[in-house]
Amino acid sequence: MAKLIIVDDEKPIRAALRDILEYEGYDVDEAKDGEEGLDMILHTSYDVALCDIRMPKLNGLELLMKVNEAEKSTQIIMISAYGNVENAVEATKRGAFDFITKPPDLNRLLITVRNAIDRAKLVQETKTLKKRIYKLNEIVGESDSIKKVKDTINRVAATEARVLVTGANGSGKEMVAKQIHEKGSRANQPLIEVNCAAIPSELIESELFGHEKGAFTGAAARRVGKFEQADGGTLFLDEIGDMSLSAQAKVLRALQENKITRVGGDKEIKVNVRVIAATNKDLRQEIVNGNFREDLFHRLSVIMIHVPPLTERRFDIPLLADKFLHDIATEYGAPVKDLTPEAMHYLQSLPWTGNVRELRNVIERLVIMCGDEIVLEDVKAYA
Repeated sequence: MAKLIIVDDEKPIRAALRDILEYEGYDVDEAKDGEEGLDMILHTSYDVALCDIRMPKLNGLELLMKVNEAEKSTQIIMISAYGNVENAVEATKRGAFDFITKPPDLNRLLITVRNAIDRAKLVQETKTLKKRIYKLNEIVGESDSIKKVKDTINRVAATEARVLVTGANGSGKEMVAKQIHEKGSRANQPLIEVNCAAIPSELIESELFGHEKGAFTGAAARRVGKFEQADGGTLFLDEIGDMSLSAQAKVLRALQENKITRVGGDKEIKVNVRVIAATNKDLRQEIVNGNFREDLFHRLSVIMIHVPPLTERRFDIPLLADKFLHDIATEYGAPVKDLTPEAMHYLQSLPWTGNVRELRNVIERLVIMCGDEIVLEDVKAYA
């Protein structure tokens, strides 16, 4: 049952609205002024608040702003006897779901309330999903090397500085990039990922910058590239050490001028993108070998974060294993399985050439193949 609150200093109005809404099956509370209404909204989970504009102590627009500042999912429907355009526009600009004049048209009121309830549920589901994704992308570990990584992420996330993440395959470079994005001011904007090693060199420029129709054989229509898709957000260039020199030159220009040009086009397009790059290669050695531009390296490496291999942080394996056991149980809708101390000790002794990614795969295999408790013999058989 949806929960609503009516915030109005006129008791007859509150009573009339309450009768209508309770008849429709809603759970309805009342508040006699803006101050009382705000306190109730902040301490109770309401789907919708019907709020008068002119009230003592705290008017409706002030209440609306404070609810938005508290990041509540409650949708505010403003109601007022003064139904002028200025009030409606101001309420909408400040984040109101809708504006209804007194006395309200019954059909319009009920339709607006239903739509606001749907919106409130969607907002809440989005918040829940974001928390879930954030937890999946959480960097787990208490070793000194991982504490250093997490501290650097916290320091750099709030800035616009470009970051170069280094580390072996499977060590968690992508997780670092996602954490920087999710903790920063661009968190509500897109995070666009490009695996430079997975795209043929002849297509990488089209992938990054897009192309115009007819730019090359097979270009049947205009295509928007990753830089444009990430506008306002973050572009994660994974395995940038595998990018061709010609593409590197264009990326350098994009970083210098905040402009790109589609393949086959001549129009400059402004982009506002934060770039995070990652590589498993020693880029300084690649510069010496002539495979990577030194000027691009310096553009990308304002901040450098090195993710250690799992063999250098064996202390974190029990924490990681426990996280994966819970994540996999959630995915499969099954109870969480336990690892015996002997099994965990054996996991810590393994070489883990595939790093955290390999550990996650092994835990998933053990969850699928073993009983309620994962013992030493199971790990020796399937790890």
